[in-house]
Amino acid sequence: MKVLVIGGSGFIGSRLLDVLVERGHEVTNFDRAIHSESSVPCVEGDVRSVPELTAASAGHDAIINLAAEHRDDVQPLSRYTEVNVDGAAAIVEAAIANDITRIVFTSSVAVYGLDKVNPAEDWEPEPFNEYGRTKLLAEGVFGAWASGDASRSLAIIRPSVVFGEGNRGNVHTLAAQVASGRFLQVGKGDNKKSMSYVGNIVEFLADRLAAPAGVSVTNFADKPDLSTKELVGLLRETLGRTQGGNISIPLPIGVLAGHTFDALGKVTRRTFPISAIRMRKFAAETTVSTERLAQTGFVPRYSLKESLVRTLAAEFPQLASQTHPVERDRA
Repeated sequence: MKVLVIGGSGFIGSRLLDVLVERGHEVTNFDRAIHSESSVPCVEGDVRSVPELTAASAGHDAIINLAAEHRDDVQPLSRYTEVNVDGAAAIVEAAIANDITRIVFTSSVAVYGLDKVNPAEDWEPEPFNEYGRTKLLAEGVFGAWASGDASRSLAIIRPSVVFGEGNRGNVHTLAAQVASGRFLQVGKGDNKKSMSYVGNIVEFLADRLAAPAGVSVTNFADKPDLSTKELVGLLRETLGRTQGGNISIPLPIGVLAGHTFDALGKVTRRTFPISAIRMRKFAAETTVSTERLAQTGFVPRYSLKESLVRTLAAEFPQLASQTHPVERDRA
């Protein structure tokens, strides 16, 4: 199959390109930033540009869309709509122009909102920020495209927070704080988190190219869910930081500190690792049901614990202990 990956230069995309090539697909990467070391043909372009997308997708059988505006501190807020929603509309126009009938779209569990306990795909969405809101709108754009022709296949995947080697997202930030000995627990720590290892989700994304005609929506997470305390405990043990650092503060104080840094950031035009929304997200319950994922027959290559250990061994080799040795890749 000839596949156009939009956003293939990013953290998930670069791993996905390798998996697709390994499976025998002919792959093109479309991204605003192209890495010279890429092993597949690359096209530099803007996801909002219909002409650029139409030219890049000509002759392809499927599109996988990973492009998104997702950081918490994006300004102006209109960029979420421009990239996530307008980008989806541009992709649809290009797909129609080139008679492409297969799209895989990475949405997000952010469409459910915070403090939802294991929401399933049929739950009523309640996004709490612009990222979640615009991801949900993008789902609607792609859904309208799919409903226009019974032969079209749309696979929507809603991943939980994705981590892995080379990522600098929330899990890396937490691990770095633990590694430095400066971790500060915000809230009680009994809230649970669903997480997704990049090495597993790229396999599932590749699988969904074979999804049947119609629309499928699937949450993605590597179970079991860990509480914040359990996650921090595993990080401490693996990084050899089992002593000290057990200070905690109530959530309201953490959120207040976040607002202080938000205000300081506006004055100084700097971005700080602490913000009110990050404090809320850290202490929130963010789990999802994966029953539908299991029904697809997908079996992850790596367990959650193994995935975390692999990531820490790569990112903090000088600290990762031998308490949990990295297991060999499973066939």
